[in-house]
Amino acid sequence: MSRIFNFSAGPAMLPEEVLQQAASEMMDKDGSGMSVMEMSHRSKFYQKIIDEAEADLRKLLNIPENYKVLFLQGGATLAFAMIPMNFMVNGKIDVINTGVWTKKAIKDAKLYGEVRVVADGEPNGFKTIPDLDSIKFNKDADYVYMCDNNTIYGTKYPKYPNVGDLALINDMSSCFLSEPIDVSKFAMIYAGAQKNVGPAGVTICIIREDLLARTPRNPLPAYLDYRIHAENGSMYNTPPTYGIYICGLVFKWLLAHGGLEERKRVNEEKAKILYDYLDHSKIFKPYADKANRSLMNVTFRTLSEEMDAEFLEGAKKYRFTNLKGHRSVGGLRASIYNAMPIEGVKALVAYMKEFEEAHL
Repeated sequence: MSRIFNFSAGPAMLPEEVLQQAASEMMDKDGSGMSVMEMSHRSKFYQKIIDEAEADLRKLLNIPENYKVLFLQGGATLAFAMIPMNFMVNGKIDVINTGVWTKKAIKDAKLYGEVRVVADGEPNGFKTIPDLDSIKFNKDADYVYMCDNNTIYGTKYPKYPNVGDLALINDMSSCFLSEPIDVSKFAMIYAGAQKNVGPAGVTICIIREDLLARTPRNPLPAYLDYRIHAENGSMYNTPPTYGIYICGLVFKWLLAHGGLEERKRVNEEKAKILYDYLDHSKIFKPYADKANRSLMNVTFRTLSEEMDAEFLEGAKKYRFTNLKGHRSVGGLRASIYNAMPIEGVKALVAYMKEFEEAHL
């Protein structure tokens, strides 16, 4: 059976080349006589895998030497609490609220100190990113927290806030490695792998050393201390070994196909095909403000919930899946991460045109 076009917001599509390589190495990785799933994380075979993964990620993002790269677990959900536990040393942070994920981070951070929402997109339904130029950040903030791309609402920061000397922490889960970024703008970047990078279960953290040098206000359990993970090269406990291996294959795939500059070009081309159609459709309407649209998560809806449901039902015959919007907002959503081919987006638009013609 041929593969479907999977528009899931995550876990999402992986490059076919990566899946094929993983399949070919399933029983025997590099003459080890075993699958990566079976390897000891303390073995020389596995150490090579994780070392290459980190080296390739550093190459892709041009990560400065004064940043540690960690491969952890727990997703963004654990990070919502781990970050304030580790880095809210004076008890005050500034947050730009752009959706469900920052609201969850705010809730957890309030357990450890004062959270000041310095800009809020909620009054307009999170259709836009707040005006960054008008934000007044507090000089006593331990850090400024943001979520770059919002999967649920389909928004993306068009630029990054100027926080001066403050530490800026960025949840990049759903746009990580979709385009080049200047890592030096951030004190910390983290991302769940299951959007653009690999299977669910790996959380990638890139943390500047001066942030790691902070002393938490309270003693931390070992696993919840980023410093311990950094000191142990992500090997304090058994890491998500197979997930990291797949991430490493994705990094090599990206490097072999033009790096992040090429990924940005392709992602912009895919998004343009879909947004151009939405902007001229009589029954499909985009949700996010045009100036703040995500290249990864395209949110839209038809004229009614009933028509949305009909559209989803009709998509099955074309073997499109996961086009339903997030349960908290409804509507429709096409997530078109790195591994979604242009052909998938063109096929979706062709179906949308057919659907529209049938309803005019």
